[in-house]
Amino acid sequence: QVQLVESGGGLVQPGESLRLSCAASGSIFSINHMGWYRQPPGKQRELVAVITSDGSTNFGDSVKGRFTISRENAKNTVYLQMNSLKPEDTAVYYCNAHVRVGTGKYTYSFWGQGTQVTVSS
Repeated sequence: QVQLVESGGGLVQPGESLRLSCAASGSIFSINHMGWYRQPPGKQRELVAVITSDGSTNFGDSVKGRFTISRENAKNTVYLQMNSLKPEDTAVYYCNAHVRVGTGKYTYSFWGQGTQVTVSS
């Protein structure tokens, strides 16, 4: 199968930056979309950013202009650069990837275990 391992979360003060990484490994034929979602305390999971295999991106309204997403296809890795962080960015951040597995006949959606980001003074 496929595993997604996230890293880079932590505690920062408002206005600071963090960079999240997510590396996919396992029975990967190719990866289509990769992205980040987050779940604030007591709220539903929401889109943060997504990037396609050709580099097209889409962002949630609340992070536009502050966050950027990129990927290294050779490393099956996606990054989320978060700048000008606000307390309302506090959430568990989850990596997601749409992966063609094995010989490439089937595509599945996989999730990471989540990494906590806390923005507080």
